Amino acid sequence: MKKRTASLLIAAALVLTLAQPLTAAGKKDSASKTLTVGATPVPHAELLNLIKDDLASQGITLEVVEFTDYVTPNTALIAGDLDANFFQHIPYLESNAEWTTKLVSAFGVHVEPFGIFSLKVKNIADLPGGATIAIPNDPTNGGRALLLLQANGLITLKNNAGLEATPQDITGNPKNFKFRELESAQLPRSLEDVDAAAINGNYALEAGLVPTRDALIIEGAQSPYVNIVVVQKGRENDADIQALSKALRSAKIKDYIAGKWPDGSVVAVF
Repeated sequence: MKKRTASLLIAAALVLTLAQPLTAAGKKDSASKTLTVGATPVPHAELLNLIKDDLASQGITLEVVEFTDYVTPNTALIAGDLDANFFQHIPYLESNAEWTTKLVSAFGVHVEPFGIFSLKVKNIADLPGGATIAIPNDPTNGGRALLLLQANGLITLKNNAGLEATPQDITGNPKNFKFRELESAQLPRSLEDVDAAAINGNYALEAGLVPTRDALIIEGAQSPYVNIVVVQKGRENDADIQALSKALRSAKIKDYIAGKWPDGSVVAVF
C-alpha cells in the first residue's frame, strides 16, 4: 500500500512539473498581440512587410491590409477594424472633421514628392492652350496640385485659398487650362485621356513612373506632406504602436528607402 501511495505521489509530482511550463507557455501565447495596419501598396505596405519579423520577435504579429483608395482606411480605423493605417499626410487627415475628432498622427515616416506628369509633352512649357489637367478630387491633394502649378507660374490662386484650394479659387489662368477632378488612384490611368495629370508619389510609383525623372514639375525635397501612421486618439502611446514606430523609423528602413529609391522618389524624414 505504501509503495502504491508513493508511486501516486511521484506521478502527481510529474504532472505538476510538466504542467508548469505548459501554463507558462499559455500565458506567453495570451500575451501575444496582433497589430492590424491598413496601407496603400507602394511604398507603405512594402515597408510594413519588411518589419514583420522585427515585431514578431517582440510578440507582435503584424497583419497588413492593403487598400487602393484614400477614404476606406480611415473609415475602417474609426470602426475598429484596423489598429492603425499608413497612407496619408496631416493636411489630408485634417480635411475631414470626423477624422480630426477621432484620429491622430502617431508618427511620420517619409515624403513622396508630388508631381505633374504627361505622356504628350516633355516640358511643362509645351502644354498647349486649353490643355486638360487631371487633379485629385479630394480637397488637400487637389489643393496640393494647384499650389504646385501656382509655384511654377502656371496659374494664380486667391490669396486665401490655402491648402484646400479648388479650381474655383483660380484667379489667373493664362493658358486657359481645364481641370478634371478624379479619384487619386485613377490619375495614372487618366494620362492617356488628358494632357497632364497631378499624381501622388505612391500611385506614380505603382504605375512605374519615377517622379524625379518623369514628372514635368515636382515638389521640392522639403515638402510638408509627410506620410504618417494614424491611430485612434488615445492609442498613440500604446506599447504596440511605439514598437511599430521604432521598427518603421529604424536604420533598416532608412537604408532600404535610400537603396530602393536613390532618385528621391521616397525620402525618409527620420
